[in-house]
Amino acid sequence: MGYKAIKIFGIAALLLLPFVAGAQQPQTEEEELKQLREAVDKTVENYETLLNLEDWQSFYVDSILTHDYTELTRELKALREAKMNSSEVYIQVQDKWAEQIHVALQKVFNEEQWAKYLKSGAAREKKSRDKRAAKRK
Repeated sequence: MGYKAIKIFGIAALLLLPFVAGAQQPQTEEEELKQLREAVDKTVENYETLLNLEDWQSFYVDSILTHDYTELTRELKALREAKMNSSEVYIQVQDKWAEQIHVALQKVFNEEQWAKYLKSGAAREKKSRDKRAAKRK
């Protein structure tokens, strides 16, 4: 399970890397959308395998990830265009959307799936987000 969790969260990190790093070569909007779609599809596929999702759950997970990753990408792009240099601001935006995804997925997964999801690394990620949030206050 550890490897799958790394893949799931790694996909999200790879998706965001160009925005956080301030990529040298800007991607076209079409390339960004394609990359986003591929990341969402791969993440949904991994959740389907890991959690044995039903079709309706896959639909909701896809919808949640598509919306929230799109908004995350939009916010990170705005920060990059504003030439924001503070990595803390980028982390705060990522944490906001990761928390929103976490809360939304809890409503979609049953108890067994939620427990597996948390065990796969989501609980550790949540704890890290909560620590960072407490530190900001």
